[in-house]
Amino acid sequence: MYVRRLELVNFRSYERVEVDFEPGGSVLVGANGVGKTNLVEALGYVATLGSHRVATDAPLVRAGAESGVIRCAIVHDGRELLVELEIVPGRANRARIGRSPARRARDVLGALRLVLFAPEDLELVRGDPSERRKYLDDLLVARLPRYAGVRADYERVVKQRNALLRTAYLARKTGGTRGGDLSTLDVWDTHLAQHGAELLAGRLELVAALAPHVTKAYDAVAAGRGAAAMTYKASVSVETPDRTAIEAALSAALIEARSSEVERGVTLVGPHRDDLTLMLGELPAKGYASHGESWSYALALRLAAYDLLRADGIEPVLVLDDVFAELDTGRRARLADLVGQASQLLVTCAVAEDVPEALRGSRFEVSEGGVRRVH
Repeated sequence: MYVRRLELVNFRSYERVEVDFEPGGSVLVGANGVGKTNLVEALGYVATLGSHRVATDAPLVRAGAESGVIRCAIVHDGRELLVELEIVPGRANRARIGRSPARRARDVLGALRLVLFAPEDLELVRGDPSERRKYLDDLLVARLPRYAGVRADYERVVKQRNALLRTAYLARKTGGTRGGDLSTLDVWDTHLAQHGAELLAGRLELVAALAPHVTKAYDAVAAGRGAAAMTYKASVSVETPDRTAIEAALSAALIEARSSEVERGVTLVGPHRDDLTLMLGELPAKGYASHGESWSYALALRLAAYDLLRADGIEPVLVLDDVFAELDTGRRARLADLVGQASQLLVTCAVAEDVPEALRGSRFEVSEGGVRRVH
């Protein structure tokens, strides 16, 4: 799989830009702030319907424009597919697949398999559990696009349930004796257990498949300095990814937590409260890993995702956004060895010499509002 063409209209800093790529390596060179990351961010958006830099869509649309457009021509097994996304802040995005309107934007998921490693990924190791949950869910959807619907359904249930609990909490806080109407909470409990069981089971299956790849990737990047491992930490006690057993466990936990949830006005049970524990030797990476170890771990997580997707039979596009400037010479060389055979590798950098010679394929110079191929 590779991206043949990327076209942006009113996306971030670009009024309009078109870039033609080829299989193999491509290096996007330019000073900081000229728009290199905007290009790969757009590709990441096609793959995940989200940005690795911001939580909302509004910053993606060029200042003064009402909407932004991403068009991406993707080649897989000799066939080309055109995917178009129109980003409209405050409204549902519109999508076209092969020039035909899609019923919903998430129907494009799966068209482009892409793994993107960026400086923000350091938060996978050092940041909040939400960063690691997003990592898992994005990878889950990349492997099995149907989980986009599972994820959306679960998030909708949690939002509705939290609104109900919050209303009851505020009613009691302002002096109400009945504490609000919780008559529909049982219904939302049932929905949360059903959708939560499907999401949690998917995550558990994913972690089981991913963990060996993480250990292997960290060993390769860090040259054997420490063993990386991961375990899934759920808010309920589960032994296996059996959906029926998980649903029962979630239902029981919701009953047990009812009084605490009503008291606090928030949902305390479910996959949205879970975490992915990253270990380095006998210690958790968060709080104990050095800066270099954290970088190696974050990189290992992305390389593991890349290897897992490759094992599924479709080699994804690999993007390294401003990565080599953060790595020492040894890690640069080891990373180059690991990714040099990617079917398509896109690298962004401010200084071309930071990129190992083996990865310097086609070169593009990025300047304010434009991209020019050099060779």
